[in-house]
Amino acid sequence: MKLSAITLDCADPLALAAFYQQATGLEPHPMSNAGFASLGGSEGGLSLGFQRVAGYRPPSWPDQEVPQQLHCCFRVEDLDEAEARLVGLGAGRPEYQPNVSRWRVLTDPAGHPFCIIAGPGPTV
Repeated sequence: MKLSAITLDCADPLALAAFYQQATGLEPHPMSNAGFASLGGSEGGLSLGFQRVAGYRPPSWPDQEVPQQLHCCFRVEDLDEAEARLVGLGAGRPEYQPNVSRWRVLTDPAGHPFCIIAGPGPTV
């Protein structure tokens, strides 16, 4: 078994796909539409999907009134530079940061928390 896709619920799949496309450089799937959008996934790679959900409520991290249920982590070369770039693209920066010297918790425009982690390896 091989993981092929991760799909996030949201109110606006095309807008969220545009944010992640700018953040990661992944290419959009040509069949993306207002109900479902997808990035990457060519040649057996992992794809990121975004599906419209009626009445979508964003996670309320760090409290769990609306649980995050899932979050993605991305490796970056420079935390400060990546954070500034992502915030410039529309990411939010929650006040609570558990370990700012090693990783940063950000939220995408739909409210999903995600982490950027300093270190070697594939980067955004």
